Amino acid sequence: MKHRIVVLGAGYAGAYVAGNLARRLSPADTEITVVNAEPDFVERLRLHQLAAGQEIEAQRLADVFAGTGIRLRLARVTAVDPERQVVAIADADGGGELGFDTLVYALGSHVADGGVPGVAEHAFHVTARPAALRLRERLNSLERRGEGGRVLVVGDGLTGIETATEFAESRPGLSVALIARGELGARLSAGARSHLRQACDRLGITVLEHTSVEAVEATRVLCADGTALASDATVWTAGFAVNPIAAAGGLEVAENGQIVVDDTMRSLSHPNVYAAGDSAYAIGDNGRPLPMSCASAGSTGRQATDAIVGRLTGRKIAKGKLDYPGNHISLGRRDGILQMVDDEARAKPKYVGGRKAARIKTGILQISLWGISHPTFGLPKRKRRLAAAPDASAEKALA
Repeated sequence: MKHRIVVLGAGYAGAYVAGNLARRLSPADTEITVVNAEPDFVERLRLHQLAAGQEIEAQRLADVFAGTGIRLRLARVTAVDPERQVVAIADADGGGELGFDTLVYALGSHVADGGVPGVAEHAFHVTARPAALRLRERLNSLERRGEGGRVLVVGDGLTGIETATEFAESRPGLSVALIARGELGARLSAGARSHLRQACDRLGITVLEHTSVEAVEATRVLCADGTALASDATVWTAGFAVNPIAAAGGLEVAENGQIVVDDTMRSLSHPNVYAAGDSAYAIGDNGRPLPMSCASAGSTGRQATDAIVGRLTGRKIAKGKLDYPGNHISLGRRDGILQMVDDEARAKPKYVGGRKAARIKTGILQISLWGISHPTFGLPKRKRRLAAAPDASAEKALA
């Protein structure tokens, strides 16, 4: 009987793991199923560009996994039962349960309101393609009125910075403000902070530092100091959260709901479950939890793949680096910041800025997309035949 591997989520981490497992494991011995709610791969790192009005082509997952032997199930995950080794799903046909022998949990993260009233009802976000498209339509409507409009971006993390600068560059008719809880770019080096401020000044972005938002309303934002800021579109980028499904299923999770894993991305409470990407509470080589990021999706995805392959084949499990090298920040299409960090996650004094940094960020995005579009990096011809063959034919071919 084949070993059933079910991968939940086809984002940067899930699609990478599924493709590499298909490349490295025999289709005669394993069956890989990917469960994803959307039919397309979402370039989450570029959703702020989509919202700004740029066309971002969506890769269809059916095309991505074609010829790999990976089974794609378009469905929403509603529950995980690691004791019974089943996943509950809901789809157009009503859903049901999928059994697994090994589960890879890579459902990613979504916007977190932080308990601030009005965020869910009135704020936009860029953590999902439909949400980014809704925001784009809102910006379009503001421009169609011919009166400009005021856009407030709440949160000065990487997503907030990239969103504010992209909007200001792509839509100069809008008034864009960036609200920072502390000092703008506090985690960057002094030189990079200065570069960021210059970019905001050049793009006409109003930066409001040391400002906490207490409530979001339809046409304004209320701050802790009593200030009310008018807003035609409030974009919330002040944090991310993971799906509560893992905790509800009895998996050991951290305080924020991420699955607690060992250094091979294996769940500490359920050894048949692995986590990768934003869903994993993984401790890096520096003793700190890895941040939610594309870089972490890559390192945790690689480690989970190596561990699963090693345990299923009896080979030694390769151990890769679990580190966070730095921040790659786009400031529109022609500017950026490349800020490396040390082993303690502190910004190094030197940084790369300007067009060179923008080109590096573009290259990173292109490489990431290529890896997703070619999930098996080109299966050998014989293995492609086996992947596409019926079970009986595959078993006969390997006999």
